[in-house]
Amino acid sequence: MPSTPHRALRALLALCTAAGLASVAAPAAHASPGTGPTAVVAMGDSYISGEAGRWFGNSLTNTGSRNGTDRAWTGSTYDPSRVYGATAGGCHRSDTAEVKSAGPIASSLINLACSGATTANVFRASQGGQTFKGEAPQADQLAAVAAANDVKLIALSIGGNDLGFADIISTCATDYIVWYSYCHDDQQAEVDAKIDGVMADVGRSVDEIRAVMTAAGYAASDYRIVLQSYPSPIPRAAENRYGESGWSRTNTGGCPFWNLDSDWARDSLVPQIADRLKGVATAKGVQFLDLRDALQGREVCAKASKQVTATVPPSATTSEWARWIDSQSTQGLVQESMHPNAYGQQGLGRCLALVYAAPTGNKSCKNTAGSGPSGMYLTAG
Repeated sequence: MPSTPHRALRALLALCTAAGLASVAAPAAHASPGTGPTAVVAMGDSYISGEAGRWFGNSLTNTGSRNGTDRAWTGSTYDPSRVYGATAGGCHRSDTAEVKSAGPIASSLINLACSGATTANVFRASQGGQTFKGEAPQADQLAAVAAANDVKLIALSIGGNDLGFADIISTCATDYIVWYSYCHDDQQAEVDAKIDGVMADVGRSVDEIRAVMTAAGYAASDYRIVLQSYPSPIPRAAENRYGESGWSRTNTGGCPFWNLDSDWARDSLVPQIADRLKGVATAKGVQFLDLRDALQGREVCAKASKQVTATVPPSATTSEWARWIDSQSTQGLVQESMHPNAYGQQGLGRCLALVYAAPTGNKSCKNTAGSGPSGMYLTAG
């Protein structure tokens, strides 16, 4: 009786094995939706990559462990790779990044985000996407991840660099320190001029992610995309523990902003961006995670939080959850300024875990006053 195709295949593999050619004859296995290790993927910019994860709160001490706040301290020198790994000085994917702090929500927690990334660094190269810091566009990286894993959720934080977030912060700080003028009026005009185009590109980023997942064999029901907004790293004027006059906001607090500019950033700019991102999520049919209030009371200079000192150790319940502006560069890198620090990232990781467990509806994530990251909770968003 002739061999069946299955029996013939087994015979061929046996011959290959005997000849030492099994690795050539047997193609590498690829996961597909429903198979392989489950995965949650982070994509986008510095607010999800883990920028500023080096720090446990802020301390005025510029030597040693900075009163225990500097996680890069080795006992004799500073090694940022202890926190950022091989991406130190580049994408700054920290060990406490949101997806890494989410807990065991999937077998693989994969961080493709990169500090400084724009929407152009998310698009596939074939669609005009650009390499960044020596890495392929994030959608192209996602294709490999989707092939090797069973991707369940993709968290996306993008658009802030397209809008010039870093430039806005720099301008507002310079206007406080140098020019004694306000920034909110001219910066609001800059944002308004850009925001429609930026949101169109955020929507295109979602489309690019979907195209990659479809090409990898995923149906829309096999995974979720969660588009998230940005938390405010600075408090309202009334919630700032330092007076507007003098140098305490700059030299002590690391939050050099006028009251009017602080209120504009906290109650106008951050909500404007969040509301527009929510609109993109709605238009594209993806879930939205609103983080505008995630650091409430934990911001740089917030009255409800404290700096770390020799007698006040780092604490997730009392320390600030965002990195201050180190205008003199006496500690880490300036690019870490105004980002969630290790505590803030742990809090955002808890938000991601909560939204992972809540597969429908838009959500807003907030912290519980006096509690650590475990006190984060969701409300309808």
